[in-house]
Amino acid sequence: MQLRKTIVKLESSTSMTRAPLQCCDVVIVNYNSGDLLLRCVDSALEAGVHRVIVVDNGSVDGSIATVERAIADSRMAIIRNGGNLGFAKACNIGVQTSEADIVLFLNPDCELTSGALNRLAEVLRSSATIGMVGGMLCNPDGSEQRGGRRNFPTPKQAFVRAFGLSFLTRFFPSAFPDFLLHKMPPPDAPVQVEAISGACMLVKRAAIDDVGLWDEDYFLHCEDLDWCMRFKLKGWQIFFVPDALVMHVGGACSRSRPIFVEWHKHRGMLRFYKKFFRSEYSGLMWLFVVMGVWFRFALISSWHTGRRLLARSEERRG
Repeated sequence: MQLRKTIVKLESSTSMTRAPLQCCDVVIVNYNSGDLLLRCVDSALEAGVHRVIVVDNGSVDGSIATVERAIADSRMAIIRNGGNLGFAKACNIGVQTSEADIVLFLNPDCELTSGALNRLAEVLRSSATIGMVGGMLCNPDGSEQRGGRRNFPTPKQAFVRAFGLSFLTRFFPSAFPDFLLHKMPPPDAPVQVEAISGACMLVKRAAIDDVGLWDEDYFLHCEDLDWCMRFKLKGWQIFFVPDALVMHVGGACSRSRPIFVEWHKHRGMLRFYKKFFRSEYSGLMWLFVVMGVWFRFALISSWHTGRRLLARSEERRG
């Protein structure tokens, strides 16, 4: 499923008339993101969007109260869910609340840099066939973060990365291709990719109406890959915009519950594989895929459990 990359040559954002964002709403799904949420909302409002819709999945850390105290802006709306409904369902609640022509899905641990959203909107509106764009996700040190541009991970590719065989890519690129593209030099212009990260997705309303909402059977992780695949199957292009920088802490909202997160991540992997790759595998090979996913989950869970037990032991000795 290697997608041929195509590059769109656009004038630099400094020389173009900036696209107005009055028709753009931002949907932020929050779950115990602490002070990061405030910075995220601030950056979205400063970009000049029409509305910022915060969909809260039952946070108990005071992050919503902090935002309410700090921001008095009629463009901000807060939707309180009774509990953690999952990322996909919360995104759907947000997009159904919005009536904007374009919608930005933004993680609460992300912060838009100056001009980033305008640049994303320019690229999104540059072609009728572009349905979704994403910016360059940056680590706190400014380096490019993994996941912002990628190919669809086949079970084989996921196995190679999951079990530490990615180093073979440099020696046998065709036999061991990597689906993550962040180690490649960034392109000079917006480039078509197979998938971007759900941490920052700017999407056309027309594309959403055509493709459908997020798949709510995913709770956490892989729902963004699913949506990207469905966009591709419907003929919508997805572009990565290297000069739209988005600072992303990454995993800040899930570090307190690593095993819970890994459970849903691996469950999401299997759902994604079953929906889009199951027909390519025989019954026996599919069994190996399922066993491999859950074996990896067992290894990671054991590692996290061991770390927790070691930390408690050190606390007692201290």
